[in-house]
Amino acid sequence: MSIHEIFMPALSSTMTEGKIVSWVKSPGDKVEKGETVVVVESDKADMDVETFYEGYLAHIIVQAGDSATVGSAIAYVAETEAEIEAAKSLTNSGTTAATTPAPEKVPATAAVGASTATTHNGNGSNHKEGRLVASPRARKLAKELKVDLTSLKGSGPYGRIVAEDVEAVVNKGKPAAPVTPAPIVKPVQPPAPAVVTPAPVPAASSAVPSQVVPLTTLQNAVVRGMVASLSVPVFRVGYTITTDGLDKLYKQIKSKGVTMTALLAKAVAITLQKHPLVNASYSDQGIVYHSDINISVAVAMDDGGLITPVLRNADMVDIYSLSRTWKSLVDRARAKQLQPDEYNSGTFTLSNLGMFGVDTFDAILPPGQGSILAIGAARPQLVATPDGLFGVRQQMQVNITCDHRIIYGAHAAAFLQDLAKLIETNAQSLTL
Repeated sequence: MSIHEIFMPALSSTMTEGKIVSWVKSPGDKVEKGETVVVVESDKADMDVETFYEGYLAHIIVQAGDSATVGSAIAYVAETEAEIEAAKSLTNSGTTAATTPAPEKVPATAAVGASTATTHNGNGSNHKEGRLVASPRARKLAKELKVDLTSLKGSGPYGRIVAEDVEAVVNKGKPAAPVTPAPIVKPVQPPAPAVVTPAPVPAASSAVPSQVVPLTTLQNAVVRGMVASLSVPVFRVGYTITTDGLDKLYKQIKSKGVTMTALLAKAVAITLQKHPLVNASYSDQGIVYHSDINISVAVAMDDGGLITPVLRNADMVDIYSLSRTWKSLVDRARAKQLQPDEYNSGTFTLSNLGMFGVDTFDAILPPGQGSILAIGAARPQLVATPDGLFGVRQQMQVNITCDHRIIYGAHAAAFLQDLAKLIETNAQSLTL
């Protein structure tokens, strides 16, 4: 008997369990080696998982919507149709496939297909290798509203069907609300004042109980990272930076697709060239000096949680390419289509709440990094000018959080001083 197990893969270094988004194959279907059989929700993305075996999907152990720990069996593959019933009995008897060899440790990418590699046929097709590509929320909404997903054209990245596509179809079929003519109001005598009796206070037993909403996979990943950061001794240093030059540059090149996020990432990356220790991280063996300057930028997800898409080699990429890359990363992050190395390869992180009008805040150090910079909003301030007069300048507050095991206060202060000098006196160099 030749029955093999499909295991829950580790799609990232921090992943401990995964959630089954959907099964691409059904029990009894023929599967080829390297073919996608299931879509798994990892910490921060939906990934296609392939099988290492050829045969028939005999039995599904973990159904769509359920979770399983990394390394546990989620389905059986039988080499022949005659062995399908035998595979089903393995689950019923609580045993595992004795003929399955121990799984060989392979990189996650060997069993994971890029979720963004959707084939298009020129008319916006949202099918990948013959299967429908839709977000988990869209699938759930379509099931609730009884909408046929195969009839929809996706508006998401790479033709992916999103929840808005389902809602648009439902709303399109609803008739417009009838217009009711306003009634003719006749004057009436005011009624006599009524005696108001206070409403009785409901008993405590009739109060509506609090609702507990389980954390998503992404939120659980953030929780683990934040708890891990509590074991790191950190310190924080603040600095005031005048942004008149940066604001002027942004207005000049905004129409070319340049974002303020890309400008800030570029400025930080160039400054890190002079301060490799601030770009480093701690390990039990010593200080890890990274050869690349990869800037992570925190992005809040619509359905909860936080993800940090990475601008790789931000010090070497021109500002226009950097802005295009950033837009692509954000779009794919919110569609849960990022590959692990696109959100876990950062060496320094930016957290920008200034876009929400926040003046100043402290950021929590991400696991595996040495520093994170919190950026507040730029506001007009009355300041003393070098010529002894007073003037109004745009200024923002930044606060850096550092791992005190490898970075000291003087290092952080020198970095912020050089960052301020670049932004205040040489912002135009960011376009070179």
